[in-house]
Amino acid sequence: MIEDFSVNLIPAFIQRRISHRQNLVKIINNIGWLFFDKILRMGVGLFVGVWVARYLGPENFGLLSFATAFIGLFGAIASMGMQGIVVRDIVRDPSGKEEILGTAAALQLLGGLVVYILILATILWLRADDTLAKTIVAILGSRMLFKVSEIAGYWFESQVLSKYTVWVQNIVFLVFAAIKTGLILHKMPLIAFAWMMTAETMVVALLMYLMFNWRGPKLSRLAVSLERAKTLLKSSWPLLLSGIAVMIYMKIDQIMLGQMIGDEAVGIYSAAVRISEIWYFVPMAIVASVFPAILEAKNRGEKQYYDRLQHLYDLMVWLAIAVALPMTFLSTAIVTLLFGDAYTQAGSVLAIHIWAAIFVFLGVASGKWFLIENRQIFSLQRAVFGAIVNVVLNLIMIPKFGVLGAAWATVFSQATASMLADLVQSETRRMFFMKIHAFNLVGAKSRLLTLHKYRNDLDL
Repeated sequence: MIEDFSVNLIPAFIQRRISHRQNLVKIINNIGWLFFDKILRMGVGLFVGVWVARYLGPENFGLLSFATAFIGLFGAIASMGMQGIVVRDIVRDPSGKEEILGTAAALQLLGGLVVYILILATILWLRADDTLAKTIVAILGSRMLFKVSEIAGYWFESQVLSKYTVWVQNIVFLVFAAIKTGLILHKMPLIAFAWMMTAETMVVALLMYLMFNWRGPKLSRLAVSLERAKTLLKSSWPLLLSGIAVMIYMKIDQIMLGQMIGDEAVGIYSAAVRISEIWYFVPMAIVASVFPAILEAKNRGEKQYYDRLQHLYDLMVWLAIAVALPMTFLSTAIVTLLFGDAYTQAGSVLAIHIWAAIFVFLGVASGKWFLIENRQIFSLQRAVFGAIVNVVLNLIMIPKFGVLGAAWATVFSQATASMLADLVQSETRRMFFMKIHAFNLVGAKSRLLTLHKYRNDLDL
């Protein structure tokens, strides 16, 4: 019997075909919960977010976006590159879960504190005369102190039980969406929105601890081990540096726009990016849910393992194209409808930026290969390469093309990091050709058979 509502939404004849395949059912449940989470956030979040952008106007919205992007550059340090490593280690060694989670929590607590100090020092240097910017960054930066609560999400991901994370995050999200509405109706200043965002992070952290203590290992049983810390850091440091590099080429464009042109340009650009990046939940939800199945396939044989990876790449490319193509032609109409005439220029930015989704989707999928093969150093090299390309292109293109130059720089840097870099090294060249194969447009029937085979492969 299939009890989860996310599976019950599937037609009855399909339910009958998969009800005896417990791993497939579990994966579909997990994907269903993750999609429910993001669809709810897309609906309510887009409505409230657009209202906030309209209320604040491009300049204040740009400053808020600048502060968020600036803090995001440091977020990878606070996370310590732990997520994939912790999930992998729990799957491989379930008996050591208390020590793995406890040690990861201690490392992230220390990382969050160090990062907050770095944030304060850097913004004091970067915008020494901008009191409002320094205040907003100081408030929002304090959210790094609550990064430690992410260990609860790691646990639920390792058990393919993301519904508990969804429960917490969506309850808090809906409550604070109502609070945002209240701030707008009462015409509150920008700083009030910064405090509200920080309070939301704090409440999520508290509730995630409570949920973890209820449905996971008891907090009192978590242990910290120096040896485990060394092992985690040894495995995660490439992912830590890679995460920093990824955040650079994901967020540096907004920071460089703010410093080179002004906060209003950041507001225009951010409006487009918000719509474009909404879709990034798709690969994250799918890949997080099938990761345990792909990990298991590695133990069964190389052919099945690489078959599953190819099917995953195929799916990522087709989903990305299905998003990017219509958005290209509807971008200006969508932006104007949502954000108003003040943000019209963001339509052209969106028509360009949306195509980065293809390479983001592929990058999320292939990131698991680096993790499974313990080749995190390759992931680091690609991320650093992509970050360098993005910074250089932004320096060249922003002065010439403004916000459109930043959008093109993002697309090129994503393509470089997620795909082209695979061609350079012999160990990853197979990944490059697998990704190229995913662009094969010949034969819709063949594609459907591929996806059908992928679904069958998930039944372990």
